[in-house]
Amino acid sequence: MKSRWSDSEFRSVVDGYVRSGLNLDLATRVYTTRLLGGDPQLVLHGGGNTSVKTVTTDADGSEVAVICVKGSGWDMGAIEPPGLPAVRLKELAALARFDTLSDVEMVRQQRRLLMDPSAPNPSVEAILHALIPAKHVDHTHANAIVALTNQPVGEALVAEVFPDSIVVPYVMPGFDLAKACAKALAAAPGATSMILMKHGIFTWSDDPRESYEAMIELVDRAERRLMKGRPRPFTQAPQPQSLASPADIMPLLRGRLAQPTGVEGRPKRMILTFRTSPAILDFCNAENAADLASRGNATPDHVLHIKRKAVALPAPEAGKLDAFAAKLDSALAEYVADYRAYFERNNARVGGDRIMLDPLPRVFYVAGLGIFGAGGSAKAAKISADIAEATVEVKAKAEGVHGWVPLPEAEMFDVEYWSLEQAKLAKQVEKPLSGQIAVVTGGASGLGFAVAKALRDEGAEVAVLDIAADAVAKAAKSIGALGLGCDVTDASAVDRAVAEVVKAFGGVDILISNAGAAIQGSLVTVSDEAFEKAFAVNFWAHHYVARAAVRVMESQKTGGALVFNVSKQAVNPGPDFGPYGTSKAALMALMRQYAIEHGASGITSNAVNADRIRTGLMTDEMVAERSKARGVTPDAYMRGNLLKREVLASDVAAAFVHLVKARASTGAVVTVDGGNVAAMLR
Repeated sequence: MKSRWSDSEFRSVVDGYVRSGLNLDLATRVYTTRLLGGDPQLVLHGGGNTSVKTVTTDADGSEVAVICVKGSGWDMGAIEPPGLPAVRLKELAALARFDTLSDVEMVRQQRRLLMDPSAPNPSVEAILHALIPAKHVDHTHANAIVALTNQPVGEALVAEVFPDSIVVPYVMPGFDLAKACAKALAAAPGATSMILMKHGIFTWSDDPRESYEAMIELVDRAERRLMKGRPRPFTQAPQPQSLASPADIMPLLRGRLAQPTGVEGRPKRMILTFRTSPAILDFCNAENAADLASRGNATPDHVLHIKRKAVALPAPEAGKLDAFAAKLDSALAEYVADYRAYFERNNARVGGDRIMLDPLPRVFYVAGLGIFGAGGSAKAAKISADIAEATVEVKAKAEGVHGWVPLPEAEMFDVEYWSLEQAKLAKQVEKPLSGQIAVVTGGASGLGFAVAKALRDEGAEVAVLDIAADAVAKAAKSIGALGLGCDVTDASAVDRAVAEVVKAFGGVDILISNAGAAIQGSLVTVSDEAFEKAFAVNFWAHHYVARAAVRVMESQKTGGALVFNVSKQAVNPGPDFGPYGTSKAALMALMRQYAIEHGASGITSNAVNADRIRTGLMTDEMVAERSKARGVTPDAYMRGNLLKREVLASDVAAAFVHLVKARASTGAVVTVDGGNVAAMLR
């Protein structure tokens, strides 16, 4: 491992903050924290913290010593000054004088000592930071360190590699760890580093660069020791020559992770993500992959994201998905039963007052393919996969030396069911469409984009398809969605795009089939080419995307929602608009047919009939043409309804979202036109 310290970057970051009025010490701490947090070999999704001791002004104008320590919920790689809340130093250190302090009381006491009452909770290791006698303190869960400490002879290895470091046996983070480390610090007053067995490493110095580079040097020393082990410690099992693709099996995995306890009666679904590499495949293809997957995590905090164990599955052979599904069902049933037993015996040990979390796995190691991470959102799924990939690296390095020995299950349970984490979970509010995956066609602008944004606001992960590849990439990025260029009139392109969505998120739950073209002309004069184009865009394209989405939904077996953008033209055709009206009428029939054929699978199929919406289809030029055809002004044309109101894209988007959520409506049409008697369904 190499130092990434840059004098020029240091000056740029620190000088910028100081010019804005920030304390120099805190500005420096922001830079060094980002250095540590930006390296996943050191810090991964909350696995570490930093602090700096400095002086600030109290409310009465007097100076007071404080420690600015990483706050709960902040990402070290992108931390800002508010992520390092100031705590009164003397009083914080004094808390170590208590013989015992519960987690809840520790958090309450630390909050009481915050200089800013609205600041985030200080790290649970804040007391330990306060006790370390140096200005700058760095703490990481470096992969190389835990690969050394989690071995049957871990303490001997640590003594060999770090003869000058304090070594502390595993203690759960919080007050008890602070007490244990205080005792160790008192016995070694000149030390500048500390190894926490099966946990991580601390370094410290009055000089920020010295503390950071001590961390780098010690982690590098651990990496060099691990390099003496076997580089490929796993015996590889033979694999089938022809494998199913990740997109083939992700709907199967995802469907089986769904739970019937979601918001508003909908299944609670998870998002999946996939990754692979030669190192990952070495692990997944190992003869003892199932044993490796069941042997705990790299560090205790990982249990909060990926539970104590993962599931190892055999390679899915192409054309034999039923056989793979049967093995998946068996593995999941065994996993759930094991988790329930683990919970019951450990809950009894701690008094029986814990409430069991869901018993489903968050990581699958699939032979021949790689890692599949699961979570309630795309971000959570990525975290699962990131941690699983780090686990592969750590276990491989440990197995290459003396072997991998995790924490006992009791220690893992105590972290997974930590009162502080239980309190966080109780405060979480799930959005209505959390865990669901939506595909929106024609979503680069206009109505499609409005619907995509509305679905994101409701918690769904969204993939936006549009023929304008550059525009859809930009539009999707603006709302945190996946943008894919796709000509929806090309069936093969649609199949590829839906496969990309599945590979990105794990499946499809919602289809907003919106793309269309308003092709005008009278029936006897319009060209055959124009008529065929109208049906290609307004009928066949909708069938192609619905067909591809329904195949995924049927594989998931958790239902789904199709919503088609039809048009009032389907029931109230206008003059010289034959290609558009007839193709939209065919689309309405298509919507009803999907409702008939897939209702038994819980897949709803509905439509929105909107009229006169200013979008990419209905341009000002088209408004002028249509108003002329009807003999009215453009303003009168747009307000030509019973409510005398122009209908907005947001009004239509709300109707789409309503139909997505509708549990007991299928084959239905919702009109959003301000009131048009001729377009009322009867």
